[in-house]
Amino acid sequence: MSTGAGIYVDHTGPLTWRQRAWAAVLDAAPAALCHESALPDAAGRIIHIAVDSDRKVTPRPDVRVHRRPRLMDDVAWHVRPPRVRIHDTVLDLADGARTEMDAVAVLTDAVGARITTAAHLLDVLAQRRRMHRRRLLVGVLHDIAQGTSSVLEHRYLVEVERAHGLPTPIRQAPTQVGRTGFRDLDYPDFGVVVELDGWRFHDDAAARDRDLQRDFDAAVDADRTTFRLGLGQATVRACATARQIGRALAERGWTGEVHPCPRCRGRR
Repeated sequence: MSTGAGIYVDHTGPLTWRQRAWAAVLDAAPAALCHESALPDAAGRIIHIAVDSDRKVTPRPDVRVHRRPRLMDDVAWHVRPPRVRIHDTVLDLADGARTEMDAVAVLTDAVGARITTAAHLLDVLAQRRRMHRRRLLVGVLHDIAQGTSSVLEHRYLVEVERAHGLPTPIRQAPTQVGRTGFRDLDYPDFGVVVELDGWRFHDDAAARDRDLQRDFDAAVDADRTTFRLGLGQATVRACATARQIGRALAERGWTGEVHPCPRCRGRR
C-alpha cells in the first residue's frame, strides 16, 4: 500500500506507529521526528516532524510540520528514524507548554525518566537565543539538579519551604529500614519525613499499600514521623502547611521560625 509519493508498505491493514513515523520523515526528507514524536515512548495519532526553516512541505493528514533554523545540527541522524536530539526535544516541549506548571512537568518528567539530565538541559538552554520562561526554567533545572523530581516537589520547595524559611531537607533520601526506595523529603535531625503524593504514582491499591508500609516502617524502625501531603497542601494551602510543618519541626528541636510570605501577609 502507498503512504505517500514513492513510499510503499508491503502489507495490508493499519500501519504501526513506527511505519507512520518513517513515512512522514521520508516523505519530507531531509526531516526528523520532533516534539512528542521524538520521545522514547512516542505514540499517538499526530506525527511531529522537523524540517529546515526555509523548506516548503506538502501537507499530509496527521502530520504536523515544525521548522528549525539548525536542523542539521539538532538531529540525531544515525537514529532510525532520525529524530531531534532528546535534550532539544525536551526544551522544545517546555518552550511550547501551555502553562508554567506544564513546562515544569516536562522537565521533571524527562529527568525523572533518565532520558536526559538537568545539567545537560542547562547547557543546551544557555545556547538558545529564544526561550519562553527562561528564568523560570533555569531555576527549575537548578532545583531538579538539587533533588526535586516532580511538579509537586517543586511546588513544595518554592511555595512551602523557601517562601516560609523552613529548613532544607535531604531530598530523595534512601530509606534505611524496610522496603528499599527513596523518601521525598527527610529531616533526620528532627525525625520527620515528608512524602509528596501526586496522582501519577499513588493512584491504585498496590501503590497505596506500599506507601502505608513505608510509613509504618519509618515510624517503628527508624523513629520517623511521616507527613504525607498532596497538591492542595503544597499549593492552595501552602501557607497553612508551612506553619504546620514548622510547628512539627519545632516540637522536635528546630529553633528557627516560619516567616510569612507575601500570600500570608495578603490574607491579613
